[in-house]
Amino acid sequence: MIVGYAPDSVALAPDFDGAAAGAEFNAYAADLVSSMEPDAPGMHRTDTVDFGIVLDGEIVLEIDDGNETLLRAGDTFVQLGARHAWRNRSDTTAFVAFVLSTPASRVQR
Repeated sequence: MIVGYAPDSVALAPDFDGAAAGAEFNAYAADLVSSMEPDAPGMHRTDTVDFGIVLDGEIVLEIDDGNETLLRAGDTFVQLGARHAWRNRSDTTAFVAFVLSTPASRVQR
C-alpha cells in the first residue's frame, strides 16, 4: 500500500476534521485502525513484518522508547512488530510504500 502522511501541522490544526479522517482511515485500512492506541496518538504495533520505502518527502519513525529516525525519499526500512508511529514534521505530504507480510509461523493453515 502507499500512504500519504500530511504534515503534523495539518493534523494538529484547530480546523482539522479528525472524525472525517478517521472514517477515511477506517474505510481503507480497517485492520490497521484496530492496532492504533487511542491514548497515544499514532502509536501502534502490527503483527506483520513491514517493509517500506519513502517515495517522496521525509518522515520520522518514532519507536516505543522515544527514539526517532528521520527517513527521506529513497530510504528503506523493516519493522518487525515494534510499537511505533509515523510523524511528518515537514511542510509537505510524505508518501511511503509499505509491504506487510505475515510471518509463516503466524499463518493459519
